[in-house]
Amino acid sequence: MTENELEELRYPIGRFQAPDNITNKNIKDWIIVLEQFPEILSKLVSNLDENQLNTPYRKDGWTVRQVVHHVSDSHHHSYTRFKWALTEDKPIIKAYNEQDWAELFDTRNAAIQMSLDHLRAIHFKLVHLLRGLSEEQLNRSFIHPEGNIEVVLKQNIGIYAWHSNHHYAHIENLLKRKGW
Repeated sequence: MTENELEELRYPIGRFQAPDNITNKNIKDWIIVLEQFPEILSKLVSNLDENQLNTPYRKDGWTVRQVVHHVSDSHHHSYTRFKWALTEDKPIIKAYNEQDWAELFDTRNAAIQMSLDHLRAIHFKLVHLLRGLSEEQLNRSFIHPEGNIEVVLKQNIGIYAWHSNHHYAHIENLLKRKGW
């Protein structure tokens, strides 16, 4: 497999690129993605059997099951990061090792329905929160300790809309390649 083919499997919709000027339309569009994501992901994976759920989306990649659990875990962290940034002055957030989390027993073996239900709940809360933010709040930020990067909340909305579409594409492309 060439480096380009591997990159396409890893990043089927490309890497996240924030616009230079994030507009209200960008924010509204991203929030719609976040609002719709739990339902479209549930529909995508609802008819998969255990063997399909345990199939990696690419060589040396996570299984469909791990991807679903990862999205739930990651978006839970994101919701918390929004809350921290709204209640503290540029807090340094807690990073976590996604790869190690993906290897834990529950992520490798648990029924995906628990994470799909969690994703519905956390996105319901997140979307409600995001739709109520003022311009001043959207410009608040947190510090990610990996690289000491400041992340502005309105950019983080885009990151998680991209993250939703990114992992949806991992699963969707696998289903297409396998003819499922």
